[in-house]
Amino acid sequence: MKTRYSVIVALMLTILTSSAACVANNGVEEVSLWPEIEPYKTGRLKVSEIHELYYELCGNPEGKTLFVLHGGPGGSCSPYMRRFCDPAKFNMVLHDQRGAGRSKPYADLRENNTQNLVSDIETLREHLGLGKIILFGGSWGTTLALAYAEKYPGNVSGMVLRGVFTATSEEIDYFYHGGVGTFFPDVYEKFVHSLPEPDRRPLPAYLLELIQSEDPAERDLYSLIWATYEARISMLEITDEAVEDIWKSHDPRSFSLLENYYMANGCFLEEEQLLRDAEKLRGIPLVIVNGRYDAICPPRTAYKLHKKLPGSKLVIVESAGHWMGDPNMERALLQAVEGLE
Repeated sequence: MKTRYSVIVALMLTILTSSAACVANNGVEEVSLWPEIEPYKTGRLKVSEIHELYYELCGNPEGKTLFVLHGGPGGSCSPYMRRFCDPAKFNMVLHDQRGAGRSKPYADLRENNTQNLVSDIETLREHLGLGKIILFGGSWGTTLALAYAEKYPGNVSGMVLRGVFTATSEEIDYFYHGGVGTFFPDVYEKFVHSLPEPDRRPLPAYLLELIQSEDPAERDLYSLIWATYEARISMLEITDEAVEDIWKSHDPRSFSLLENYYMANGCFLEEEQLLRDAEKLRGIPLVIVNGRYDAICPPRTAYKLHKKLPGSKLVIVESAGHWMGDPNMERALLQAVEGLE
């Protein structure tokens, strides 16, 4: 298994049936994910005059379809995300969303909103000739999964959502304007005081302005500041030095640009739209998994969604934050997918 600090890069550019368990050298029980596999097919799909999506298929072409939705916005899919289900039983579909990862053009805001991304899922599903799909998403991936399922409930046979984010103004305000400081006061203060005008609000719009500076050096600096902040608060235990090492070899531009662009625009959703329309999901098997100490997506949102859908299953993972790679979180996600086999 890759070191956990290296894995977080794939998860962040995310800013995860256990086959066996083992005990790490530090005494913390780790979970063995399904073995690493390569795609049996990769491709590109033109979804507009501007955008072309990268996608890959893994596992069993005849198996149940697990449609993986990465985080961000502006993250990307990774080999790590292929390891949460039995490849003999599932046909995994992964893709990089508009402007992200290997999709083209990179870090492009044109024709890039939630409705476009929902449409892209459906276009890709139809292009691949798939029937009903199981949606597997984390963080922003839960937002997109909910938006898609509420528009196309007949195409969804199940959902596993990790770190629920419904893009309400309350959630965005909590993330940007001090709520995170309840748990990470030092990290939050360092973040805002890294900006030219630390008291300027709202922060999503201000950060978007900084990240779109005409000066390339400034663009890079503020992209890194945002990505560093989010990586730092994603994990319960990570050092500043480890976060710095993560971003030394990875470009945070797409992640920081797209995430702040979406947040500055309320993720292009009506206020409380996803919770309001959750009734449309009744009858779809849904497992909601949330870290007890998730500083980015606190469990209260997951709880609200669960209460809207009494048939859903809510798993609050103790001793876990937002990070998908926490052993307890990995175990819960593996079990959630196994329950949909």
